[in-house]
Amino acid sequence: MKLLEMKNVKKSFEELEVLKGISLEVNQGEVVAIIGPSGGGKSTLLRCATTLVPINSGLIKIGGDTLVETDDNGVTHYADKKSLAHIRSKFGLVFQNFNLFPHFSVRRNITEALIHVHKKSREEANRICDELLVKMGLEDKGDSYPCNLSGGQQQRVSIARALAANPEILFFDEPTSALDPELTKGVLRVIRGLADEKMTMVIVTHEMSFARDVADRIIFMDGGLIVEEGPAAELINNPKNERTKSFLAGY
Repeated sequence: MKLLEMKNVKKSFEELEVLKGISLEVNQGEVVAIIGPSGGGKSTLLRCATTLVPINSGLIKIGGDTLVETDDNGVTHYADKKSLAHIRSKFGLVFQNFNLFPHFSVRRNITEALIHVHKKSREEANRICDELLVKMGLEDKGDSYPCNLSGGQQQRVSIARALAANPEILFFDEPTSALDPELTKGVLRVIRGLADEKMTMVIVTHEMSFARDVADRIIFMDGGLIVEEGPAAELINNPKNERTKSFLAGY
C-alpha cells in the first residue's frame, strides 16, 4: 500500500523555484532517506507533504487520501477542514530543533495533543506516554522539563510525541543536525529500532552511513529535482549520476 504519493509537486517562494516537479511514492513499511546538498529542496519537500508549506501545484496523497491536487484548470485545492484533520492524524513529524513546549513537562509535551486533539482520556494518554518513555529510554524523565534534558533526550521526546498518536508514516527533518556526535548515536539507535519494527519513515539526513544501513531506498535531490534514486546500499556505494558521485565523494 502506498502511504505517500506525490506527483509533479511544484513549490516556489516568489521568484525562487524550490521544487521543480517532484514525484515519488513511499510504500507501507518502507524507510526512504532523502539526501543532497543544502538548498536542494529536501526540507521543503517534507514541509509540503506535512502541510506546513502550501504547494503551488501537483498532487499529494497520504494513506490513500488526497491532501491536495491541482485540477484540469490549473487550480490547486486542499482537502476540506475535516478531511485535513483526518489526514494529518496519519503522519508524525520530527523537527531538527525539537520544537518542544519549554513550559510543559516531558509528559505534558507527549500527552497534550492526545488529550485535546485526539480526545483520549488522561488515563489512556498517560499509559501511552509511559510506554513511549520506556521505548525511548526516558522512563525517569516524565516530570522533567526540556531545559533539563540533553539535546539527544529532547529529540527522543520529540520522537515519542510524534509516535503517540500511532501515525501511519513518520517524517524526520534532519533529526540529528543539532546534536553532537555522541548524542547523535542515541537518536539514530531509536530510529534504527523503528525501522526494525517496519515503521514507515521518510528521513532527510546528512548521515550517509546511517542512510545506507537503515533505509530501503535513498533519494538524492539537488536543485529542486530528484537526480537519482535506488536501493540504499547500491546508491551510496555505486551511484550512477555524476552529480551524485561528486556529492558523495565529500563523505
